[in-house]
Amino acid sequence: MAVNIFGVTANSHADRAKIKSGEILLSINGNIIEDVLDYRFYQVNRDLTLEIKDKNGEIRTVRIVKSEYEEIGLEFETYLMDEQKSCRNKCIFCFIDQLPKGMRESLYFKDDDSRLSFLFGNYITLTNLTQHEIDRIIKMHISPINVSVHTTNPQLRCKMMHNRFAGDALRHLESFAKAGISLNCQIVACPGINDGDELIRTFTDLEKLGVNMTAVVPVGLTKYRQGLYPLTEYNQETAAQTLDIIEKFGDECVKKYGRRIFYAGDEFYIKANRPIPDPDFYEGFPAVEDGIGMIACLKEEIEFAVEDSEYNDALNYKVTMACGEAVAPYLRDMMKIIATKFPNIEINVVAIKNNFFGGGVNVSGLVTGGDLIDQLKDKDLGDKLFIPSSMLRFENDIFLDDVSVEDVERELNISLGIVNNNGDELVREVTTVKE
Repeated sequence: MAVNIFGVTANSHADRAKIKSGEILLSINGNIIEDVLDYRFYQVNRDLTLEIKDKNGEIRTVRIVKSEYEEIGLEFETYLMDEQKSCRNKCIFCFIDQLPKGMRESLYFKDDDSRLSFLFGNYITLTNLTQHEIDRIIKMHISPINVSVHTTNPQLRCKMMHNRFAGDALRHLESFAKAGISLNCQIVACPGINDGDELIRTFTDLEKLGVNMTAVVPVGLTKYRQGLYPLTEYNQETAAQTLDIIEKFGDECVKKYGRRIFYAGDEFYIKANRPIPDPDFYEGFPAVEDGIGMIACLKEEIEFAVEDSEYNDALNYKVTMACGEAVAPYLRDMMKIIATKFPNIEINVVAIKNNFFGGGVNVSGLVTGGDLIDQLKDKDLGDKLFIPSSMLRFENDIFLDDVSVEDVERELNISLGIVNNNGDELVREVTTVKE
């Protein structure tokens, strides 16, 4: 296998070696290049011998001497250098299967690609890995690997993932652990299925493997579940029971290993009507992107940012901050922290009910532009409307329902401020609307 060279960076090592776009990279130092992992792994060395095939099919070798880790300057049509691998499972809790019809095509793609796990932190199920890929991960010592485990009961995993090979794929966890590869695990907890005694079994098995971290999040259900496996949402009682198991194992790990290892998503605390733990509980927030300690992290960042700010009562205006229903009460408390240094800035936090997805969906990242418009139209939003960037796709321009930022601004007649999940940025944006 080989990869096509799409472009060559001007004045790079590859350019000076007269490598051209349209040629094919066959190998580096005798190692066949299949995709981005091979390329990134083998190009770090100082002394490289590249095997190149030109447009006429002629093969030549090119030697490049460079600094260690320095890029050689080859560009490829896609980041992965080949097609992204899709998921072979049909998990009973899969959120993509709960999307309504008619949304943009990219939203229905289920990725399950080990390369994205290493490069971007995506979670994989291990069910579509070949032995060659397992060997390559171990050889390159690609670490950490993020794995959607859900359960270590092989039969139950097959059932939950609707894949007869899902249970057998668990053996790869042991192979990676023996090779010293760090494992970050995720569990989507479903009431009455993989919680309770099954969750205890899974935690016990993962602890024996020496995993680095395990994040447990409650299943999310939309109103579009016709024909899908019958699942129920967590209520206050069942969420509290599951939270007790997670915290018990976490506390025991702190005593034995000096670190928590097992963490519950913020949604569990919200559903159980329990206080969000203090920042120290999360030991540096190892899984904040998965909703583990996100509220505590944001609050701490806001406190630090406000502490570094000077008292200013000259700023006098009103802004609105829209968010999902789950986080709204916590965000209102955080805005009171900002008010201690900026008493004349009125920050109105509005919880947006998710009518688009319905069900139990109440997180900010799934709020749509249509719901924003419907629920905020004709309201006094002040001088600016702020939303978290998680409501938009990566380019920060389109909501999940294909409504654009410009559509919202036009319909609500207000400027939209897009803020990342960062307390320092939030404080800065809110306090510089009218300087």
